[in-house]
Amino acid sequence: MTDRRPVRRALVSCFDKTGIAELGAALHERGVEIVSTGSTARTIAEAGTPVTEVADVTGFPECLDGRVKTLHPKVHAGILADRTKEEHLVQLDELGVDPIDLVVVNLYPFGDTVRSGASDDDIVEMIDIGGPTMVRAAAKNHEGVGIVVDPADYEAVLAELDEGGLTLDTRRRLAGAAFKHTAAYDTMVAAWFQRGDAFPEQLGMALARADVLRYGENPHQSAAFYVHEGGGGLGAARQLGGKELSYNNLLDTDAAWGMATDLDEPCVAIIKHTNPAGFAVADTLVEAYDRALAGDPVSAFGGIVAANRPIDVATAERIVQVFTEVVIAPGYEDGALDVLRTKQNLRILEMPDAARPSRGWSLRSVAGGLLVQDADVGDEPFEEWRVATGTQPDEATLADLRFAWIVAKHVKSNAIVLVKDRQLVGCGAGQMSRVDSVRLAVERSEGRCEGAVLASDAFFPFRDGPDAAAAAGVRAIVQPGGSVRDDEVIAAADEHGIPMVLTGRRHFRH
Repeated sequence: MTDRRPVRRALVSCFDKTGIAELGAALHERGVEIVSTGSTARTIAEAGTPVTEVADVTGFPECLDGRVKTLHPKVHAGILADRTKEEHLVQLDELGVDPIDLVVVNLYPFGDTVRSGASDDDIVEMIDIGGPTMVRAAAKNHEGVGIVVDPADYEAVLAELDEGGLTLDTRRRLAGAAFKHTAAYDTMVAAWFQRGDAFPEQLGMALARADVLRYGENPHQSAAFYVHEGGGGLGAARQLGGKELSYNNLLDTDAAWGMATDLDEPCVAIIKHTNPAGFAVADTLVEAYDRALAGDPVSAFGGIVAANRPIDVATAERIVQVFTEVVIAPGYEDGALDVLRTKQNLRILEMPDAARPSRGWSLRSVAGGLLVQDADVGDEPFEEWRVATGTQPDEATLADLRFAWIVAKHVKSNAIVLVKDRQLVGCGAGQMSRVDSVRLAVERSEGRCEGAVLASDAFFPFRDGPDAAAAAGVRAIVQPGGSVRDDEVIAAADEHGIPMVLTGRRHFRH
């Protein structure tokens, strides 16, 4: 007894013609009759392989601009007949239907068409009907039929045919891949129809596993990395060197890249545990790196470096002087990769571009579900800021306050950052008390808080925060406002002669 199923007749209908001519020839060499449609049949025939058109099988021509080709009982009865039921085989014989043992189908490129900016009419034409129907039918009947939706499986299928047929394990694996294929496809279509809904009643995601990671945040946790097809971000990054990326590497790198792309000038972010150890802009990238590193050279050890410009040799030479886990940039100038690759374990990532992430969803898992919100990205409405104190900030101070506010957005709450000349010089992150965050930022600045500006991601509930900042030499403060004690907090700033700007917007990052 064997669970192998020989293949005597195959239906081939693919939008992606990769390897189809070769597959057709290989099937024919193995004595398989090939039935096909339209352009797939022409591709096979032009390669010199005999092929039967579906219209010759059904006795019904393709119609409605190709919308109807395979939707016919002579196709689907041949796919769906249960070979273990005598009555099914008798019915096939009575109806003049030949069984189909192998279905090779892939679907219209709906996602690519949407991303191309095509018109609604063109997108609707990419909603495949006959393809998913054949795929699902063959996958349902995998006990007797093989279904192939991925050209990468052609070689393995042919190898099994040489052994006498497809095994049950293979047919089950291919059926699972087929249902995954149609599920992802239907999810994309549903998302397109729901594109006007801020939060659809049902949320579906088509995610492909990019990698199985060594472990998660800790060695006892398993982990994997899944990506959106065409979704950009880290899923689009190319690794050019170094060890495989870990779960924590990916988290930190995402934080670093989001921070580096939040400014237009040459910028470098150095991240540890998703918080900035250094962040600065300058006229050149190497200067930006030096200034970012100077922000906290101790914490930069083992950090993630992100740049919003291609990394040059001079910057690369600075980076390799400090133990760094990951470098990510939109490119690398001649010679820079050679320098970085002298550190064998340094993970080097290249992003397609340094565009600021577009507004999308931010997802967080909780027990039993997902929290979904708009991502906190986009330009800051600086024109809406209001100076609440009698003391006014000058233009240089305002520039530092704007920079500090952007930095604060990327720091875990409660967040306090100190900035001088658009360089991060002190950071208090993740504290339960806001005044403790102020004290920590001052301590981390190691004296550089004198003349710095301070940004707080949310309002000060008491005046103790501004009092501590003033005592440390801070020259200006930006915060959202909105506390019941705003008057008291603003009065404290006025007492110290410190300008205080209210943004009217907070940046919690839990």
